[in-house]
Amino acid sequence: MARKEHTDFPEVNFSEEGPIRHLHLGSIWIQGSMLVDAPTSLVHEYIQRMMVWLLFVDPASVTRRRALQLGLGAGSLTKFCHKELRMKTTAIELNPQVLHACRGWFKLPADNARMQVVLGDAAQQIRLPRWQGTVDALQVDLYDEDAAAPVLDSEHFYADCRRVLTDEGCMTVNLFGRTSSFHQSVEKMAVAFGRDALWAFKATREGNTVVLAQRTPGRPSRALLAERADFIKAHWGLPADKWVRVFKPVTA
Repeated sequence: MARKEHTDFPEVNFSEEGPIRHLHLGSIWIQGSMLVDAPTSLVHEYIQRMMVWLLFVDPASVTRRRALQLGLGAGSLTKFCHKELRMKTTAIELNPQVLHACRGWFKLPADNARMQVVLGDAAQQIRLPRWQGTVDALQVDLYDEDAAAPVLDSEHFYADCRRVLTDEGCMTVNLFGRTSSFHQSVEKMAVAFGRDALWAFKATREGNTVVLAQRTPGRPSRALLAERADFIKAHWGLPADKWVRVFKPVTA
């Protein structure tokens, strides 16, 4: 969640649907989910797709890389990067109640040498010198309780995101909402990153579209992407073979 104009945060609660626990911010909109018996699994298709940056790096290098999440949600990406990928992982979250809920209800570990949660405004935090040029996987999923559109979605914000990335770094963004516009958001990313740096999935059935932006534009061969997809599926259980078929460069 990103900064609101006031400090009156919405109530954080959860619901359960069979084996799945959902996080809510005082509304019906799901802000994140967890499979109770497998807390590091990625439940939703769009959350799995936020890991598509794995196709753009050597799998053997993943444990040496750094992930940064803007918006904690139910902690799904943070737990996966920390526990499954063994990466150095940080999440930035504005609402302290979300962090409390993740620790109490969604099995997010306490801060440790490889993982921490920073309470603060994502837009301000990523401008700090500590982040510049240090992040290999930047995952942006910033929505308030209304889930109407991304809270941070400007050319300046995406330029700040680009500056935190390493040369091989990638940003993935979840675009969802009743008033959000995929094309407008992509145009803003194109200004910051260049259009040749952008890739995108088609929207999921729930209406989430994941876009990836590369710090350094590149077009890996389909053969290389397929080889990495097989590794990702075999080692981390993500449906990367399907990603390769439906994940395309943004051309217009």
